[in-house]
Amino acid sequence: MLGINCIGILTSGGDAPGMNAAIRAVTRTALYNGFEVKGIYHGYRGLLNGEIETFRTENVSNIIQLGGTILKTARSKEFQTPEGRRQAFENMQREHIDALVVIGGDGSLAGAREFAAEFNFPIVGLPGTIDNDLSGTDTTIGYDTALNTIMEAVDKIRDTAMSHERLFFIEVMGRNAGFLALNGAIATGAEAAIIPEIATEVDQLAELIQNGFRKSKSSSIVLVAESEVTGGAMGLAERVKQEYPEYEVRVTILGHIQRGGSPTAADRILATRMGEAAVDAIIEGQRNVMVGIQDDKLIYVPFSKAIRDDKPRPDTDHQNALHIKAADMPAETNAPYPKGTGPLISIRPHGSTGNRPQASPSTPPRAGTARRPFRADVFRAWPSTVRCG
Repeated sequence: MLGINCIGILTSGGDAPGMNAAIRAVTRTALYNGFEVKGIYHGYRGLLNGEIETFRTENVSNIIQLGGTILKTARSKEFQTPEGRRQAFENMQREHIDALVVIGGDGSLAGAREFAAEFNFPIVGLPGTIDNDLSGTDTTIGYDTALNTIMEAVDKIRDTAMSHERLFFIEVMGRNAGFLALNGAIATGAEAAIIPEIATEVDQLAELIQNGFRKSKSSSIVLVAESEVTGGAMGLAERVKQEYPEYEVRVTILGHIQRGGSPTAADRILATRMGEAAVDAIIEGQRNVMVGIQDDKLIYVPFSKAIRDDKPRPDTDHQNALHIKAADMPAETNAPYPKGTGPLISIRPHGSTGNRPQASPSTPPRAGTARRPFRADVFRAWPSTVRCG
């Protein structure tokens, strides 16, 4: 932490519920440890334009329950240029910002990585994205809230689907990651999830739908991850209408409702833990790392690993929960469950115990200064078992 007196905070890319809780945690922890804090509005664009304000405790009072981000967010093409990054660096020097905390997804952390390398500047990232697509962390800030929003919406749609005996394709966010679609489908008892990690043809989809009806269901719900790979809900619905006209098909695209709303307890706790850990990382001399969580322990993940497009896809147990039959899986994983039963899915805890961050093997920890322990660590998540089908 040599020479670091002021920490800047910004949020970038798509907003995610829990970002405000992270801003609050970073600000309060930094002030407690004697740092000055500067809030940077509108992400990297604000860094370029000098939209920077000194933050005190009152700036982050009563925001933990708010969705969105009080710092606002924006995308900046100018920051992608060397000239733009140079301007941003000069503005940070003018404001005496010595380290930066970036809260965002893979694009935001990719920009942070490039900036840090170019100017040898200490940056710590927090995974703020509902897509849960960053590598090196089990979950991301905003994912749990978005998943609950999807569950509540699908529960309501099922009411009308049952009343009219219709097949509903419900499109959810996620880009190239199917975590929201698959786990949303498990949580709502949907008949299928179409995710980019697994290529699903129309005949397989029809089989799943027919199985749903054969189980005395008068309607079917299929969750679809928005992606060019899946074709989206509209594309799949058109194909089913043409090839299986006996089904009355409807489409609902949940859209930006998934990003809004007050964050769940799990996201508030996760964001608070990660926010404190970000300041810890700066104190310890860590740089160019993202704070992640694995097996309920906070860790430091190098940017180069965090933004790699190789996060393990949803496991076989989750796929079997919805009777998804992947062509590239061993035959035994496609075996049906006995009639009247369903697979048991162990849900990984999203909550917290107060373990301090541990560096991943590729980033050995550096000596740091003693700090007060994190006190809001008495919450434990709700490991549970869900029967699907």
